[in-house]
Amino acid sequence: MQKHRIIIDTDPGQDDAVAILLALASPEEIEVLGITAVAGNVPLALTQLNARKVCELAGRPDIKVFAGCDRPLGRPLVTAEHVHGKTGLDGPVLPDPRMPLQDQHAVDFIIDTVRAEPAGSVTLCPLGPLTNIAVAFEKAPDIATRLREIVLMGGAYFEVGNITPAAEFNIHVDPQAAKIVFGSGVQITVMPLDVTHKALVTQRRNEAFRALGTRVGEAVAQMTEFFERYDKEKYGSPGAPLHDPCVTAYLIRPDLFTGRHINVEIETQSELTMGMTVADWWRVTGRQPNALFMGDLDADGFFALLTERLARL
Repeated sequence: MQKHRIIIDTDPGQDDAVAILLALASPEEIEVLGITAVAGNVPLALTQLNARKVCELAGRPDIKVFAGCDRPLGRPLVTAEHVHGKTGLDGPVLPDPRMPLQDQHAVDFIIDTVRAEPAGSVTLCPLGPLTNIAVAFEKAPDIATRLREIVLMGGAYFEVGNITPAAEFNIHVDPQAAKIVFGSGVQITVMPLDVTHKALVTQRRNEAFRALGTRVGEAVAQMTEFFERYDKEKYGSPGAPLHDPCVTAYLIRPDLFTGRHINVEIETQSELTMGMTVADWWRVTGRQPNALFMGDLDADGFFALLTERLARL
């Protein structure tokens, strides 16, 4: 299998952190070209800081981290400290990073990297709002045709919404950006809540992380213990869903996931359903498919992969 050469666009977030750790623990399948931070779960000043903390936790201070857009395209920023804590990475105590933040803006890094690398070789992996990606497409439309694909976490169909009754958080934060990305013509694979809510960190699965006996294993266990309180109270679920690691797990083991190639449109007009991913799962509209929209995963296989890879760090 051809190695995935990726840019991770992220707003860490405990589940973002685990997604980054999984990517860095999987060099046979994934080469991380850089990490770009965006405002989302918490403001940009914290997301870029958290991205660097996670790289150092993984023992990879060589990874370049870039700060991007600090607000959505056309709306005030909505954040999620009520889920992730005031730092975005509440749970473990991680030291302030010693590795530098790069001077270049994240959008320019994305553009320059996609232009410099061979056409069809770079995959974008957005784990948060799609602001950086949309701005890059608006500024440099030529890069869309040079990408291999986009694999993102966002949206929902059967699960509907988690920040409003109709919308998933990442898409709701910047629906205008999502509309640009989904209309870009790039091959897109979507990890919606329909999949990620099945990736539940139960007590047994969290004990497996802690049993690794490593700094990474303990930190991941503490992260999930912190943010599972919200999901347990809200959904009555037995643990926290690991949304974003579904993106990096898919790059390594696509066979763990099943979905449909369908049309997905983004609602940007109605305040009632703003940010809804209108997914034509039953193919009733006749609209051209524009995304591989995942619907299920092998949760045991997913956690076996995650635990095995985290043990490497």
